[in-house]
Amino acid sequence: MSQVNQLLFFTSQDFSMREYTLSYLFNDESRTHVFELEQSRLSIHEAALHLLQLHFGDAENGLILPPADASPEEILEQAQVLGITQIAIV
Repeated sequence: MSQVNQLLFFTSQDFSMREYTLSYLFNDESRTHVFELEQSRLSIHEAALHLLQLHFGDAENGLILPPADASPEEILEQAQVLGITQIAIV
């Protein structure tokens, strides 16, 4: 069977969603948000990127979000500049 045909036989168990609850401050206001993601682990900088997309993803100025090649430190710095701090995965 070719590799392409094998892809058709994946089940929902192969791509299970996992819930991640994030606790954070947004402009010094305590918030929580639950994300359902298809990843088995979530780092703090990945959480920060999801929060940036949540709060600023619809902004007209796409320059608010960090570039695709941003380092984890750059992502966390951008989040802090935009008021997203004290991110914790609970």
